[in-house]
Amino acid sequence: MTPPDRARFPDTLVLAQSLSQQVRSADGVLVILSEVTLEVKAGETLAITGASGSGKSTLLGLLAGLDQPSSGELHLLGQHLNPLDEDARARLRAGRVGFVFQSFQLLPALTALENVLLPLELAGRADARERALHWLERVGLAARATHTPRQLSGGEQQRVALARAFATDPAIIFADEPTGNLDAETGARIIDLLFDLNQSSHTTLVLVTHDSALAARCQRRLHLVAGHVRQEGLA
Repeated sequence: MTPPDRARFPDTLVLAQSLSQQVRSADGVLVILSEVTLEVKAGETLAITGASGSGKSTLLGLLAGLDQPSSGELHLLGQHLNPLDEDARARLRAGRVGFVFQSFQLLPALTALENVLLPLELAGRADARERALHWLERVGLAARATHTPRQLSGGEQQRVALARAFATDPAIIFADEPTGNLDAETGARIIDLLFDLNQSSHTTLVLVTHDSALAARCQRRLHLVAGHVRQEGLA
């Protein structure tokens, strides 16, 4: 497949062409995703929706370069991911891609401050500690900087995760069911914070959700049914 023409896609951060993902099982080949093509431009917000098992999280992992597709091509931040090994993909993401997960994915032995510091240090930021403190303040947790995840509520842990995701000034944030482990009221506050931070930081956002109200806050929606794109357009 011909690589994308950068003159035609000057603001494209993600370009997926005919992505498919299959796994072998005792019953044969299981198709998780089939021929998914999409483009995400700088500054956009995109919701990937669908029922449980529709392939949403698998697609997000592929778009972020966390996994390799069975077939199809993917470009992230202007780089063709298919030829890159896991280490090279990680180097591409460092400091340029942020993640927010349903299960928070904080390191339990580290404090809130240390969790936010980690990606900044990995990115080689000289002002890592200053920025980490700044982002904890942005999410309202400056007073909880020395607390470990087990000393924080679910909502507080997700706020730490938001601070960690935005601290490196990433070009794009990938969020997988960011309110899935939170009650409705806490989840609503987290979503307000996520979109406020995203807007003020001028970051591109791709999120997976089964929540139609959350999806409606995004500019575009991609709906999956059994690994196939069934609807794409404005949210």
